[in-house]
Amino acid sequence: MESVGQTMSHMNRARQFNYEYLVAQILADQEVAAFIKERSLSEQEIRRSISKFNQYISERNRFLLGDPDYIAKGYKPVLTMNEGYADVAYEETPELIEAQKRAAINQRLNLINLPSTLKEASLAKVDLDDKGRFMAFEELANFVAKYPDYQKGIYLYGDFGVGKSYMMAALAHDLSEKRQASTTLLHFPSFVIDVKNAISSGLVKEMVDQVKKAEILILDDIGAEQMSAWVRDEVLQVILQHRMQENLPTFFTSNFNLKELEGHFSASRNGDETWQAKRLMERVKFLAKEIHLEGVNRR
Repeated sequence: MESVGQTMSHMNRARQFNYEYLVAQILADQEVAAFIKERSLSEQEIRRSISKFNQYISERNRFLLGDPDYIAKGYKPVLTMNEGYADVAYEETPELIEAQKRAAINQRLNLINLPSTLKEASLAKVDLDDKGRFMAFEELANFVAKYPDYQKGIYLYGDFGVGKSYMMAALAHDLSEKRQASTTLLHFPSFVIDVKNAISSGLVKEMVDQVKKAEILILDDIGAEQMSAWVRDEVLQVILQHRMQENLPTFFTSNFNLKELEGHFSASRNGDETWQAKRLMERVKFLAKEIHLEGVNRR
């Protein structure tokens, strides 16, 4: 019968064997071996680093297998040196970097009463199969290329469904991505309704101030709103006056050309208000140049 001492001795040798076997397995790992060779680690440094090598292998495998319990989501483990021994650090994955980039772009796009899908627009995705779209595309691309140098905005008009809103959303996206600029893209007819509903709450000034001070402003579908002298003179006029004074880039989309838009603003319950309409249109023309977007209905 074996003595207690003999039994303990056998157990110690077994433990030693298992440890050495584990060390051999760790050092045989291709990435660990490459790290040791690249950093020319000494025998002493290797021995100090065994537990960290083991941690790295374990974390790497969990990362690669998509283990749901892996806590450093979006970060991959990497080996690094830390004062004489290897250590495990975590760096952002390309997927996380891309997701953060998209989130930052979207955060600079303020869509009001417009579908969030417009945040996916970009000038690179604009379909140029119709020559009637070339001029508008070129003007928008040039604006992005020259920003933040001041340039007049664009009054983009055309028939229903030709892609006016999409092209403006594409402009906003590219300004955010390439120039880190913030754009407010506003569906003007819906904004008019919201402003009228806010009269009783006293929030009209706050709503108008937010819009008029936007870094870049796009008023979408202007001319489709239910026109009133109050909207024309106390809302739109105030917004455009401020932007004209401060040289803030301003864009428009409409089904009307500028002459037709003036007619829209001239009509009121008080009869013909041509002078008031002309006064407003002077600001529109100061802020933006008129471009006709031609093409087929893409809806």
